[in-house]
Amino acid sequence: MKQRFDIVRHRNWFFALSGLITLAGLVFFLLFGFNLGTDFQSGSRVQLNVNQPVTVPEVEKMFQAGGFSVRSANITLASSREGGPRDTAVVRFGTTLSQAQIAKINKLEAQYFPKQKGSQVQTVDPIVASQTSHKAVYAVLLASLFIVIYVAIRFEYRFAIAAIVALLHDAFIVMSVFALFRLEVDLTFVAAILTIVGYSINDTIVIFDRIRENLKLTPPKTFEALERLVNKSLWQTMTRSINTVVTVLIAAVLLCVFGGASIRTFTIALIVGLVSGAYSSIFIASQLWVVWRGRGMPHEKDAVGPAAPDA
Repeated sequence: MKQRFDIVRHRNWFFALSGLITLAGLVFFLLFGFNLGTDFQSGSRVQLNVNQPVTVPEVEKMFQAGGFSVRSANITLASSREGGPRDTAVVRFGTTLSQAQIAKINKLEAQYFPKQKGSQVQTVDPIVASQTSHKAVYAVLLASLFIVIYVAIRFEYRFAIAAIVALLHDAFIVMSVFALFRLEVDLTFVAAILTIVGYSINDTIVIFDRIRENLKLTPPKTFEALERLVNKSLWQTMTRSINTVVTVLIAAVLLCVFGGASIRTFTIALIVGLVSGAYSSIFIASQLWVVWRGRGMPHEKDAVGPAAPDA
């Protein structure tokens, strides 16, 4: 792709944009927190297969008639088929339901919604929820640790630090979006985060590899020469970076539209993460490396004699 814009020279604008997004995400997280699914908090999740158009007040009325305390905020409606009416209700309880309570819910559903096809109940006790939360955190941390080790061995520690900062940037943006829009965080969300980490680091490594090749061809002697080298490397890999993310993004969007409600959390997180990952690989990771690698390098205005031209 033809070089038209000096990405590296304008890195402070990209740092500022990422800083604003991170700050906004932190505010959203502190204000709203996460909408945790039953995978990460104890309680029960009841899916009512009503098999007819239903509203939140109707579901709320059914549970209140049975003596259950259910808030409308804990009721989510969905469609059993793409483009169809909302004929499925998902109700979350902060406590685990007993067998007697589940049987009572089934009777209420049959009474209020004659066309119903039964309910599905998922119950997670506090111990399992705590273990799941810890394992999810460990999985993300271990993945990040091994990525740092791999990049440090293959390249150098500065590349590894820049890569992990970019990965944390991507994960935080996805979490911020989920906190802002109150999207449910479950195990599929963790799977999406790990998938995003893989795609993002792959794109970043391709750019780093081109930088390393150009460093061997024309070792820069000034900070400005280093900037030009990295900017050239970014534009040399730009077509590949854009084609990769657009290809996967098309598949993720189609999966989100036609894949159904069960994998919607995964696909939404994947879409946001793919866009963020492409941005961080091009505009964040390499710029961070330039700043750290260029420390102590002379500037052209301070160098003695004319600077050697870039190849």
